[in-house]
Amino acid sequence: MRVFVLLLILGNLAFFAWTQFFAQQGSSERHLVEQQINRDAIRLLGPAQVAALTVSRKEPAKDPDKEPVKDAGKVQACLEWGVLSAADVAKAEEALASLSLDKRPVQRRVADAARFWVFMPPQPTRAGAQDKSGELRRLGVQEFIIIQDEPKDRFTISLGVFRSEEAANKRLEDLRAQGVRTARVGPRDMAVQRVYFQLQNVSEAQGAKLDVIRQGFAGSEVSECGATPAPGASRAPAAKAAR
Repeated sequence: MRVFVLLLILGNLAFFAWTQFFAQQGSSERHLVEQQINRDAIRLLGPAQVAALTVSRKEPAKDPDKEPVKDAGKVQACLEWGVLSAADVAKAEEALASLSLDKRPVQRRVADAARFWVFMPPQPTRAGAQDKSGELRRLGVQEFIIIQDEPKDRFTISLGVFRSEEAANKRLEDLRAQGVRTARVGPRDMAVQRVYFQLQNVSEAQGAKLDVIRQGFAGSEVSECGATPAPGASRAPAAKAAR
């Protein structure tokens, strides 16, 4: 009898302990679930709202005040470069190709009068003139012609004709820097063809590079389109120092 009573007591104690432990644990878990889930705040998102959340997560908001300005300094302009001699056209076109312009430069040709030239005195024979031209090429001088159809100046080597004595002297100075010693400046009245290049949509950076290019062509200048007067006008730097 004692054994039966003892077993009954132990069974009651065990049942009491089980109900207390597991009941509290279940109650605690249910309480946590109720804290984590707010059923009234739950709502389903549509496809467009989901896509908007995806984009905003990948791309942070942009501050317009801190955004870089595209094509900064891209000042579009029309520039005219000249005056160039007809002999310089091919070289000038090659130099302009390095600017990578949107539009191909347009040539403007005008008839002009030369007043001075840089030349090497006439040689006795054609062979002598050809020898002199070979010496010039070895010195790096490529722009010259041997005059053959003028009796007075036959076999004279012309190194350029110019509208001003200033431009002619500049050409002579450059030639002497290359090692040419027998060239000189003299008067030369003749009609020559002059060339201007008009460049459209020129940016600030391209304009700066053009200014470097024009320094390789003695007497040439860069101005805005329409700002260069007709040949013979006195105030235009491009016409005054043209060659």
